[in-house]
Amino acid sequence: MEPFSIVAGAAAVFAAILSGAGIHRVPEGHVAVYYRGGALLSRMAEPGFHVKAPVIESVSFVQTTVQTDKVTNIPCGTAGGTVINFERIEVVNQLAREAVHATVKNYTIEYDKTWIYDKIHHEINQICSRSTLEEMYISKFDSLDETLRDALQRDIDVYAPGIRIIAIRVTKPSIPDKIRANYEAIEAERTKLQVAEQTQRLVERQAETERKRALIEAQKLADVEAVALQRELKQKENEQKREAIANEMLTARARADADAALYRATQEAEANRVLLTPELLQLEAVRAIANNTKIFWGDALPSIYTDGANLLRSTPMPGTEA
Repeated sequence: MEPFSIVAGAAAVFAAILSGAGIHRVPEGHVAVYYRGGALLSRMAEPGFHVKAPVIESVSFVQTTVQTDKVTNIPCGTAGGTVINFERIEVVNQLAREAVHATVKNYTIEYDKTWIYDKIHHEINQICSRSTLEEMYISKFDSLDETLRDALQRDIDVYAPGIRIIAIRVTKPSIPDKIRANYEAIEAERTKLQVAEQTQRLVERQAETERKRALIEAQKLADVEAVALQRELKQKENEQKREAIANEMLTARARADADAALYRATQEAEANRVLLTPELLQLEAVRAIANNTKIFWGDALPSIYTDGANLLRSTPMPGTEA
């Protein structure tokens, strides 16, 4: 006999002995509930090895960790009479450890059939009957999982408060082929419209950007021209100031020259007045006559000379009294 066969046989014998003795193992993430003669007992067991009375007691394991229940093939009729089918709806849920006994007592260990599988069918049909095909397939589909979650949790909180609905994932329902083709065409047109709208917004945004850029460039040019104009005005003002200063300097120089000329003339006149005495004038007259001396022969001088001499003697000199 091979060693493997020996080990397998020994394990089988050991398992039979344990089973006969009522020893069992509770897996991790579960709790054990016990029945005696079909009646649920009050005791429960945590993960590990435990003992039950052989033959008269039975044990069941209830999961207390997060689990996902998959509800499949859910038909429903819309308000317009079209029948659609949800192929799969996944419900992520968890049963609290302290609520296991009450939940199993009220709804057995198959509590999820009542509050998840059957409840999903019921709620989907309720929502379908109040909605159109377009709403179920398009407009309301994105919020269908939240709607189902809230509907399940609302009733569970009242009747089975130990169960917590964590999340629901809904697959797209299947609809008749002709209707689906129409919706696909509508979706294609909607996509084209969205692309066109996006393109239009992009063009408008680009135009707005160009307009702002043009305004910025115009403002920059205006600022540059204003600075240049300000600089030119400043230069003109500086030139005017320089010209005014030059004119003032020329005026002052001309005034100084005029004052100097007046002073010189005044001084010359004063000097002449001092120098031109009667004696000097007579001397200058005698010199002038001497330089122009002519000899005339005869017993009388021409009247021009006698008259001129008399006139010279009778005319007072400048600065003298007559």
